Amino acid sequence: MGRLLGSFADREELDRPDLNKCPDCKCFFGGDNCPICGKPCPEEMRAGNRKPVKPPKRSRGGSGRVTFVDWYHSWWFMAIIMLIFPLAGIVLLVTSPHEKWKKLTAGAVAVVYFIFSTIGFGGIISGLTDIFDRPVDTSLSREEYVAACRTVNAEELYRSSDLYKDEFVTLTLKVVDRATSVNEDYDTDKVYYICEAEGGSDFKIVIRDCIIDTPQKFITGDVVTIYGECDGECSAYDSTYDPINGPLVNVAYASRKK
Repeated sequence: MGRLLGSFADREELDRPDLNKCPDCKCFFGGDNCPICGKPCPEEMRAGNRKPVKPPKRSRGGSGRVTFVDWYHSWWFMAIIMLIFPLAGIVLLVTSPHEKWKKLTAGAVAVVYFIFSTIGFGGIISGLTDIFDRPVDTSLSREEYVAACRTVNAEELYRSSDLYKDEFVTLTLKVVDRATSVNEDYDTDKVYYICEAEGGSDFKIVIRDCIIDTPQKFITGDVVTIYGECDGECSAYDSTYDPINGPLVNVAYASRKK
């Protein structure tokens, strides 16, 4: 009696080239007729006439046997840990025995979640805005920048700040105080000063130190000629926390009178 091909274990032979094979019953036998169905063996299925059988490709996961996963590497547990402790969840994912593409996909989702949970959507937008929306144009040389600036005076800028928004402007101002805080949507790592016309006036202008070439600190009483870009209206507080509303100029270059 032959034995069925389906009875072979995964590590046993897939063919018996020394025996005939029944095309219907898939069993091997040594005689002319199949011992199961009784049909004679066709010539193409006789020993020596059959084409060799190629062994099946093994999966990347191993021999096909069931792989047992520790409870702490199960998907449900790692998902819970990632929600509570994202870094710990990522470590569990990396050390798990799951397929590589599944780990990469889940890892990418976990990293995105970790970024959002750490700095939030507002932080990402703020970072992108800082990259693509610089306070001043850094592509111009000093000479080109200065030449592009339009001369205005403090009163003119104060009365029509919206008309000058995003315009290159230059004017001479006197520093009267340092702003302790400006609208929350502005960078906190930049220094702001409150200024007025050189001869003194009630028209307060807020300037933001975005100086490109040589950073310098201004002190009360300095008279400076600034070259920058008007950023519309802003709200600020002076050193005594009195509120001030006035135009904001992002300063790219400045020269101080000696």
